[in-house]
Amino acid sequence: MEARLQPTLVLTTLSASFGSVFQYGYNIAVINTPHKVGTSNGWGPVFQVLKSFYNDTYFERHGTYMDENTLLLLWSCTVSMFPLGGLLGSLVVGLMVNKWGRKGTLLINNVFAITSAILMGVSKVARAFELIILSRVLVGICAGIAYSTLPMYLGELGPQNLRGTLGTMTEVFVITGVLLAQIFSLQAILGNATGWPILLAVTGIPALIQLLSLPFFPESPRYTLIEKGDEETARQALRRLRGHNYNVEAEMEEMRTEERTERAEGRLSVLNLFTFRPLRWQLISIIVLMAGQQLSGINAVNYYADIIYTSAGVDPTQSQYVTLGSGVINLVMTIVSAVIVERLGRRILLLSGYGICGSACLVLTVALLLQSTVPELSYLGIICVFAYIVGHSIGPSPVPSVVRTEIVLQSSRTAAFTVDGAVHWLTNFIVGLTFPSIQVAIGAYSFLIFAGVCLLTAAYIYVVIPETKGRTFVEINYAFAKRNGMEFPEEKEVTTAKPHTPSLPTKATSF
Repeated sequence: MEARLQPTLVLTTLSASFGSVFQYGYNIAVINTPHKVGTSNGWGPVFQVLKSFYNDTYFERHGTYMDENTLLLLWSCTVSMFPLGGLLGSLVVGLMVNKWGRKGTLLINNVFAITSAILMGVSKVARAFELIILSRVLVGICAGIAYSTLPMYLGELGPQNLRGTLGTMTEVFVITGVLLAQIFSLQAILGNATGWPILLAVTGIPALIQLLSLPFFPESPRYTLIEKGDEETARQALRRLRGHNYNVEAEMEEMRTEERTERAEGRLSVLNLFTFRPLRWQLISIIVLMAGQQLSGINAVNYYADIIYTSAGVDPTQSQYVTLGSGVINLVMTIVSAVIVERLGRRILLLSGYGICGSACLVLTVALLLQSTVPELSYLGIICVFAYIVGHSIGPSPVPSVVRTEIVLQSSRTAAFTVDGAVHWLTNFIVGLTFPSIQVAIGAYSFLIFAGVCLLTAAYIYVVIPETKGRTFVEINYAFAKRNGMEFPEEKEVTTAKPHTPSLPTKATSF
């Protein structure tokens, strides 16, 4: 019997998502937007407003302004501290979700968001730009923990027929955070010399909302049953999430089947995961999906967008509104992906998304190279940027959050998500660090690199990753078994329910 979307499941998803991965999207966009805003209309010197704060603070302390290289170094530190914090958060998430559960980890994680919001909010009054840099590390840790914990939580909450839709909510709320940051960062709202402390401190509001709401919703039933061995609590949680007219015993038995299957494997640490043959291709697939998501150029396209808009004749002071329009398209297409992922499946969205992104990068390269000769091609560049955003929004951005939860079992999920998070944040950091230099060195040809990544990632997905729509976690692992050169032991028929004991903890460390 297919489960229907129940109010409890909807509210749990909203509370968990808005208070966690929203921080990721908001804090990616919020630090970059205000310093791009122009000066005019009596709003004060808001051009490079945060850089100006850094320089003015330095002048108050030392009686002289920073040189350009020192200011650039400080600003680079401010931006790069976020992915560094994300990497740190991804490395500790395995320890946290095993000890405090999925819901408990999300609640504890709010401490980082609220602390960083307070520090950023008072940084101007305290005349200490160091508080902003420190806060970027803390909110990065928050984002790193949330980006790994939320898909795990939602994937384990959702029924089989809604798992894909719930999984894409991770990216939906990331993009919601980006869009709200772009709106609040408009010069007429908070993107000005007086409003920027509030703009940065807003990140604490979703954390407070989650702290007040999430405790009233259930923990992951799979975690409760398989990790804690508490069948009755897991059954009650399922009844709340599925509705009282839904027969939860079939799903309880499916979780018991998963638990019996993974008992033969034992719970895996990160180091053991790399040498464990039955999960070899699942691990490679997670690495490819997360690296492909970042290395396919989404951040680079966003970085280059302002230059493309300006070359097409868009006034630099108005480019913020074009950027806002692209954010709306990004959110709308991500929601479309959430609606159709259970109808079309994961593979077709990934393959079509990477196909669109790769094609857009190729055409964009041609447009950028020839626009000095054919000025009209600058408009084609804008179309390519929007096409790329559409392609990434329907597949490469939202769908990996679904697949990475589905292709591993409970015993290896925390270790796999630690690897997953580390790859995500490392590649994010690498692109941010290297793309400006690559762009200076080879210009428009840099997008050929991203086209190649899109092609290679799509080829891997086509050859290796099976369709996971409508399958249980155990069935998906059966699909990978042949490629791993393994066979799962035959499941014995269970005619009577036996007392359940929690899965044995690993004897190895979490790493």
